Amino acid sequence: MAVLSILSRTASRRSVRALGVVAASAALALSASGNALACNIGEFSATAKCDGDNGVISVTDVDPAGVPATVTVTLKSTGEQVGQETVKGSKEGTTVDFAVDWKPNTEYRVHVKADRYVDEFIKPDVTTPSTPCKTEDTPSPTPSQSSSTPSDETESPAPEPSTSSPAPSQSTPLAAVPNDNAPSPAAGDSNLAETGANSNTGMIAGIAAALVVVGGGAVFFGLRRRGANSNS
Repeated sequence: MAVLSILSRTASRRSVRALGVVAASAALALSASGNALACNIGEFSATAKCDGDNGVISVTDVDPAGVPATVTVTLKSTGEQVGQETVKGSKEGTTVDFAVDWKPNTEYRVHVKADRYVDEFIKPDVTTPSTPCKTEDTPSPTPSQSSSTPSDETESPAPEPSTSSPAPSQSTPLAAVPNDNAPSPAAGDSNLAETGANSNTGMIAGIAAALVVVGGGAVFFGLRRRGANSNS
């Protein structure tokens, strides 16, 4: 009986120990699973991108537990708050965008606060791209001065006539062109034309003959008067 009592007590102690080990293992398993399901900073990511002509800071939460988290975006250089939103994560991921008028190569900090699980910044900080989202409009080229249709401003005025320029010379009348259809002169006429005679030749000859007669008469009367004087 004493031996049976000792064996019974030993078996009871071993059973208690076994139960304790199982309970401890279960507690550890539950604790591990709880920590695995808890929200953590690694489930959050942030990036800077362009949405059309505007810049945005985009934050994504992939927490499968769906713990609500408050996300705050601030400018790193000044600490100025850009925006704050509450996001509830999901296994597929939930994204919230913060519209900002950012300049290229600007750094922002993203802080996450989710109940008692998360209270820290996303690492690394967000840096905007080196190029702006909206490009400046390129001015249209102005037409060159060598265009086929010159403007009134580039058109050269016509030169004014100078008052000192010589008067235009009078045109010399053209010599009369002989008409091939005119009748040919007669043989006698052609001889007179060749010797220089014309229609005034007869008149000149008559005047010359009259002068000769007058001169002869004058000589005759002069000799006669002279003879009469010598006789007396």
